[in-house]
Amino acid sequence: MSESVRVVCTQCHTTNQIPRIRLTEHPRCGRCKSALFNGSPAALSQTNFNQHIARSDIPVLVDFWAPWCGPCKTMAPIFAQVALDLEPNVRVVKVDTEQEQALAARYNIRSIPTLALFSGGREVAREAGVMDRSTLQSWVRRHMAP
Repeated sequence: MSESVRVVCTQCHTTNQIPRIRLTEHPRCGRCKSALFNGSPAALSQTNFNQHIARSDIPVLVDFWAPWCGPCKTMAPIFAQVALDLEPNVRVVKVDTEQEQALAARYNIRSIPTLALFSGGREVAREAGVMDRSTLQSWVRRHMAP
């Protein structure tokens, strides 16, 4: 039997069990039938952030950003492109630090954009500032568990 992984739906936040070998076959949520991966960063809030971090068996890349931040605006299209590159092996999400100030404080976000990579429910890497696409991809792959 194939190894299964847990993937949290970005629409209804239900945890789905998917055979790892089927991740690239465009899996859908068992509850709401939405695509589990759509190649774009998902917006998370304090309400659903912990669920995605703690219940996902795939790494979660988080962009802590704000709408008024110039470097964040520069980073947005790069981050969106990286979502296309990394999914379904990495969940790519964004957290608006203006709307989610408690979450930003909890993770001690001092500058934006700040990228954080979570694996197994814990933060494994963090980098502040704008990165180009290839640097960001390399950074994520370097910090992913083997």
